Amino acid sequence: MGYESGVEIVSEAAPGVRFVVDRMSFGRRLELIRQLKGWLGKLEFVTAGPEGPEREAEAALLAGEIDRIYLRWGLRGVTGIEIDGEPVTPESLVEKGPEALVKEVLRAIRREAGLSEAERKNCESPSISCEETRPDGSATIAAA
Repeated sequence: MGYESGVEIVSEAAPGVRFVVDRMSFGRRLELIRQLKGWLGKLEFVTAGPEGPEREAEAALLAGEIDRIYLRWGLRGVTGIEIDGEPVTPESLVEKGPEALVKEVLRAIRREAGLSEAERKNCESPSISCEETRPDGSATIAAA
């Protein structure tokens, strides 16, 4: 049996660009959880606070940091593009790369991680698992 630990994707956002994202594995899942631990809780706390521009700015900052973690964790390589004459790294892509490509790479990483954008936002910290953990409604209420 052959197994490839990464998936090569042809970019739709940047013609001629290909990138490789790592597939999820048990060890990589643990690594991702370790890296996200705390950040998701902070984001949940901030978004539960009073509405206003300060909350929106803080939530956007935290979400950006979480996206940076996903990108560093899941992007193995990029070909077909240079930034300022240099090969692209996850950091240079985040800092200076075309935003449409960054968003496309993040979508691919989340897909390989098994998380859609909505699932990622709805997952409770510290776990990145979105499996249903509540009772299915078949429990009965105990008599008082």
